[in-house]
Amino acid sequence: MAALPVEEVRSRVEADFDRIVNVLNKKIALQSISAKGITADHMKRSAEFVAEELSKVGVNAQVVQSHNPNGTPGAWEVIGSKIVDENAPTVLLYAHHDVQPVPDASAWNTDPFVGTVIDTRLYGRGSADDGGGIAIHSGALQALGDDLKVNIKVFVEGEEEMGSPSFIPFIEEHKDEFDSDVIIVADSGNWSAEIPSLTTSLRGNTDIDVHVKALHHPVHSGQYGGPILDANTLAAMLIASMYDEHGDLAVPGVASEDPIGGLQRDMDEATVRTDAGIVDSYRLAGTGSLAARLWTKPSVTVIGFDAHPVEGSFNVISPETTFRLSLRTAPNQRPEEAQEALAAFMVEHAPFGAEVWVDKLDNGMGWAMDPNAEATKDAMEAMEEAFGVAPVNKGEGGSIPFIPELQRIFPKAQVLVTGPEDPKANAHSPNESISLPSLKNNVITEALLLDKLAK
Repeated sequence: MAALPVEEVRSRVEADFDRIVNVLNKKIALQSISAKGITADHMKRSAEFVAEELSKVGVNAQVVQSHNPNGTPGAWEVIGSKIVDENAPTVLLYAHHDVQPVPDASAWNTDPFVGTVIDTRLYGRGSADDGGGIAIHSGALQALGDDLKVNIKVFVEGEEEMGSPSFIPFIEEHKDEFDSDVIIVADSGNWSAEIPSLTTSLRGNTDIDVHVKALHHPVHSGQYGGPILDANTLAAMLIASMYDEHGDLAVPGVASEDPIGGLQRDMDEATVRTDAGIVDSYRLAGTGSLAARLWTKPSVTVIGFDAHPVEGSFNVISPETTFRLSLRTAPNQRPEEAQEALAAFMVEHAPFGAEVWVDKLDNGMGWAMDPNAEATKDAMEAMEEAFGVAPVNKGEGGSIPFIPELQRIFPKAQVLVTGPEDPKANAHSPNESISLPSLKNNVITEALLLDKLAK
């Protein structure tokens, strides 16, 4: 089975690229903000548009409404298939059609819902996340046309930006329709607009609420301060006890990992400092590669703290407080295991015998790519052919819970996480954009990959 020549695929994508960009412009204009109602008419229109565009490239696509776990109506989803040979491998293409809100349009340099090209980038809400993923799938299928040698199934979700509450019931309900050998999730990004990447891992996530109590009621800080520490100070001591002198998390039972598949290139500290807006005097915490600290080592953030505001404060010792910890777990650790270890550590390290108890909250599993899978090697090869440079794989410090759920439901499928974003994409932020040269190369990559997967 002869592979399509790279230059033939490139020529087809070049000829179709105006259409691909036009699809993206129309998608931006739909304002498919799921936060305004996942069941609303504007989300149904968005799903219908995506189904129509996929139909134009040969997919038998339809719009289906999902249901939440409690049975209430859920998101408008797009599903479909293109079967070329019952004996050929099957590839599931995933993207999502909902986008983030625009709280303040004045923070944008362009109209967020009018696709606007400046230099080599197309600006607009959803241009990268994840209209770009939809455009990649559309472009790749159009490029292959009658030369497509794998069966295609598609799932374009309508509530990814809302945490995918109906994702699991929907997948379970359509399990046979989504069953596949390879799953391509086009919702991540590349090392840069010029250097492609596979996403090798995602951290998991678990949350706990920690309650600290020293007194049965408030008392005057002048009369009792000294031997009695206020609950906020005790909480601060408890939080600080999680770290060693280098700033590494040192909680027994919370795992740490090296970058999946090995570290090809470390993150640039100057870039990270600039992108995160770090003050000049701050020294980065932790040891080891910056990539590992951001991708595969665990991290804890205090995301909520019950304390009296400065405004209106008075001289009293706070008797008790509660704070919420969000723990990003190493990709392969079960979040329940890490949650149990963190909760036990909190109770065992109660400062000065204060009462400490923990409420265990939500868990989300991490994910790690199989670097030795045949599909992984095909993807790396396709990326290098399309971009003209070797890929630099990267992890993600964040969590995308539906990816490990896909892997759980379809354990035999190889999951590849690709995507249209790059460090300048500003997904979820003002002035979101996509690199048009990178988009073109991403389309070429996916077309080449689908062609390779036929073997």
